[in-house]
Amino acid sequence: MKYRYGRWGGGADPLAPPTDLRAAVDELGREIMEGASPASALRELLRRGVEGTRGLDDLTSRLWQRRAAIQRRHRLDGTLQEVRRLLDEALDAERRALFPDPSDDARFREAQLDALPPGTAAAVRELAEYDWQSPEARQSYEKIQELLGRELLDQRFQGMKQALEGVDRSDVKRIQRMLRDLNELLNAHATGSPDTQRMFDDFMRKHGEFFPENPRNVDELIDALAARSAAAQRMMNSMTAEQRAELAALSEQAFGSTGIGSELSRLDSMLQALRPGEDWTSSARFRGQDPLGLGEGAQAMADLAELDALAEQLAQSYPGARLEDIDLEALERQLGPEASVDARRLAELERALRQQNILERAPDGTLQLTPKALRRLGETALRGVIDKIRGQGQRDSQRAGAAGEPTGSTRPWQFGDTEPWDIPRTMRNAVLRSGELKLDVVDVEISETEQRSRAAVALCVDTSWSMVQDGRWVPMKRTALALHHLVRTRFRSDALQLITFGRYAETVDIGQLTALEGVWEQGTNLHHALLLACRHLRRHPDAQPVVLVVTDGEPTAHLESDGEAEFNYPPLPRTLARTLAEVDSMARLGATITVFMLGEDPRLAAFVDMVARRSGGRVVAPDLDGLGAAVVSDYLRNRKRS
Repeated sequence: MKYRYGRWGGGADPLAPPTDLRAAVDELGREIMEGASPASALRELLRRGVEGTRGLDDLTSRLWQRRAAIQRRHRLDGTLQEVRRLLDEALDAERRALFPDPSDDARFREAQLDALPPGTAAAVRELAEYDWQSPEARQSYEKIQELLGRELLDQRFQGMKQALEGVDRSDVKRIQRMLRDLNELLNAHATGSPDTQRMFDDFMRKHGEFFPENPRNVDELIDALAARSAAAQRMMNSMTAEQRAELAALSEQAFGSTGIGSELSRLDSMLQALRPGEDWTSSARFRGQDPLGLGEGAQAMADLAELDALAEQLAQSYPGARLEDIDLEALERQLGPEASVDARRLAELERALRQQNILERAPDGTLQLTPKALRRLGETALRGVIDKIRGQGQRDSQRAGAAGEPTGSTRPWQFGDTEPWDIPRTMRNAVLRSGELKLDVVDVEISETEQRSRAAVALCVDTSWSMVQDGRWVPMKRTALALHHLVRTRFRSDALQLITFGRYAETVDIGQLTALEGVWEQGTNLHHALLLACRHLRRHPDAQPVVLVVTDGEPTAHLESDGEAEFNYPPLPRTLARTLAEVDSMARLGATITVFMLGEDPRLAAFVDMVARRSGGRVVAPDLDGLGAAVVSDYLRNRKRS
């Protein structure tokens, strides 16, 4: 058997790689951590696109470029120019034929030609009854009427111009019958006749060749005809008053006495009445040198309207907008198959993010990241931290696990065990029991490990405005994500508490911290944050206490006994005193405090040195790129001491 291979033409490429949600989630997370809402982050992602797929902004830009090119390249007087050329050919041929003739009749005819009005339409009308002496001239003049007929029909019916090349009398009668039947059908539809569908089916059987759109009912037929007719009207609106007058006068002569002209006028009137919502009044400016005929001009206007509609769909600015709204066939017509593929991939990406539990609706109706997405962000953040740690020659935290270090012994698995399986012994048990490799739960053996002590970890992060202003906001969030993911995946027995502090402190979950927006607020209330951290440590008395503080400013606020925060800059002595009192309380609980100092404020440096001395902790001054590695390394160091 022989096979032929060609370009795939059946829609989405079945061999294309699946949508890369991992990269998309990372992009969403970056936007959200910078303060964008999940909804706006999703819009920004779709606007920019992802690797290998152009975004909505790029597609929209190409639409506007194509729109500008149409108007910049073309002009709308192509039919008038062609009529003028044919008229000049006819007149030149007639004068050449009359010149050798010495008769008075020849001189009279020359005088008739010289006295023709200057306007093209008026000259054509004057020559309607002229008895041409030159067969070549008569042929050129007759071409004018044929040209006008073809152009006027092509202006209203898609592709009619090609179908009318070389028409004879029978073709003209066939077109006349089609127009008469069409007007009767539309009139029956407008008056609510119950026989409309039957009339439509009969009409399509007789005249379906004139309608490549292949409408399925009367409404679809009207939609196609009205869109084309409205484009023709917009083209007329775009011409000068002189050009419109010339075309109107020529149109009266286009079909002679066949009645086609009156049927077209009737059709236009009914279409405007049936589809008043179409754009019948606007215009466009064409300033190029390439002349367009009436049919080509109507198609250009239809293209402009289609480009405008596509731009609105790509903007996604109307209520309830979804990428499924984009007309992919229209996009392919205007920008090619690659653009259609890009739009389809973006729609698949948006749908996948919603369907694969990446985005969900919060109780208030807004979009938010799901725990699955947060785990993905944490995994990415932790991977970056680990790469940084490895680059510094520190411990590989990927070997850390909540269950402890293996002892070398194994035992049968029991319900609730989380230790790793011993694969060789499990497979051996299955073969010995059944004679084949058919696993059962009784075959499973696990590796015994030494129990590690738990840690109670309080990560206190500064959320004052200076963190946003100085570009420390996203590194702080990324650090929290990395530590949270490490604890939840490899030290699951540890108790992690995330605490934010600006003028007030509060405990947050990782989703709240990730979506937290920077707010202008004065105050760095480390005192309140340490109060919450102490409460967390007391709830876990059997755990090793670990307190990590990320800040870029000295304490400028403290909590009063009535729960109100008092702010002052420079810091009040009692603000420093109350903050240090909480440091001493932590020291009595056995907790050491590691302060990660951002920036080079000498007052902050003096204060955090005092905190480190009183708590037995230490001060780390990482750069922003190294903040995550510094926090994770310190956490692992404190656990190892336990």
